[in-house]
Amino acid sequence: MLIGAGWGRHPVRESVRIMEASMTRATTPNVQKVTAAVIERDGRILIARRRREELLGGKWEFPGGKLESGETMEQCLKRELREELGIETEVGEFLCSSRFVYRHMAVELLVYRASYVSGEIVLLKHDRVEWVLPEALKEYDFSEADRPVVRRLTEDFASAL
Repeated sequence: MLIGAGWGRHPVRESVRIMEASMTRATTPNVQKVTAAVIERDGRILIARRRREELLGGKWEFPGGKLESGETMEQCLKRELREELGIETEVGEFLCSSRFVYRHMAVELLVYRASYVSGEIVLLKHDRVEWVLPEALKEYDFSEADRPVVRRLTEDFASAL
């Protein structure tokens, strides 16, 4: 009788499971930290649609971008909003996060509330922006990493009624 056989463990199956787990860790891509802003004005939230020629082209998102070395999340978000939309913002409280593994990279989306301060919106990486009521967010085709944020915002809106 094998030691531990009564506990449902099989030595060959156990070693295969360990090998599969280590292969999964070895092939899992590095996670890129990405910031996003929920900018609210007059009860509406700013969303942006990525240009067709960009990665995830045609998908809607909460604007933001990739964290660069030496930046805090808040610095990253302010820089990205300035670079991508030409606006100045004040970054507020952390709202939520989501993770998703795309074919091209794995991302951890870190979402903050932000306030519009100044500047005219300029479309550089996006072809369209809209100020949307929270209950209408679910009508847009968001990127996968942004979808949990949409759920959170619509749930928050519904519970506030």
